[in-house]
Amino acid sequence: MNKLLLAAAAAALTLPHAAVAQEGDPRTTANPTLPVPDQLQLTRLIWSTMAAIHHANTSGNYSVLRDIGATGFQVQNSAAQLAEVFRGIREQRIDLSNTLLLGPTFTAPPTMVSADVLRLQGLFGLRPVAVQFDLFFQWSNGDWRLYGVSLQPVEMTTMQPEDTR
Repeated sequence: MNKLLLAAAAAALTLPHAAVAQEGDPRTTANPTLPVPDQLQLTRLIWSTMAAIHHANTSGNYSVLRDIGATGFQVQNSAAQLAEVFRGIREQRIDLSNTLLLGPTFTAPPTMVSADVLRLQGLFGLRPVAVQFDLFFQWSNGDWRLYGVSLQPVEMTTMQPEDTR
């Protein structure tokens, strides 16, 4: 299946420097002035993003998804571009509202990729199609705001048992 990728700055997610994010607990690597999200806050960030994408997909209106993002996300992505990015998910009829029924499974620890950008990687082990996510949030105006998102539907039959832990 096609991997959907969109970013506040296309280079932020596609260049090697983003893939080589700092290792470790964000509590030790984050800017000490930023509030580090706890487990519940991390889950809320992910769920709110999935809900926003789901609502955009079902309504065909990507303006709100764009508007809730960080400034860089808004600059790099028009509502029309977002509609095109998520076309594959719509065409495959992936119901992202089902991700709200499960807690996310993290496949990597939350990581600060820069002083104000948090990366969250994981999946929702839905059947028959799981949803892998790679989300970036930027600290902006006193809140964590969507900065980049990659979603990939994955047939559960192609995943190894350790991938769903």
